[in-house]
Amino acid sequence: MHFRVFYLINRSGECLSSTSAVSMSAKAICEQMLDRLQSEDDYLGIIGEGDSTLQVLPEPDNQRYYVEVPIDAAKASYGRYVDRAELEALVRSLPQSFDEHLIPGLTYRPW
Repeated sequence: MHFRVFYLINRSGECLSSTSAVSMSAKAICEQMLDRLQSEDDYLGIIGEGDSTLQVLPEPDNQRYYVEVPIDAAKASYGRYVDRAELEALVRSLPQSFDEHLIPGLTYRPW
């Protein structure tokens, strides 16, 4: 399965917008992108079918990541904190089409 990926890696200045997202497999995302998320200013976006999006925001001081599914119409997101092992398992098991109901444990957070 392939997803479209966008990101900001602050340390190196690499940035790829969601409109220019590149195709990557779940395996490639885990192997090539997750280790690059080292600053609170970094982020990774994974776009599935129907433009569903999973955003990954690292919190290196706490050795965790915040994963969220933003819902523009609701001006909110559904998210939760995960450790590195949980993040990798989530990405590897992510279905091609997903929403906030398919990922367990997400809680509502208004913007």
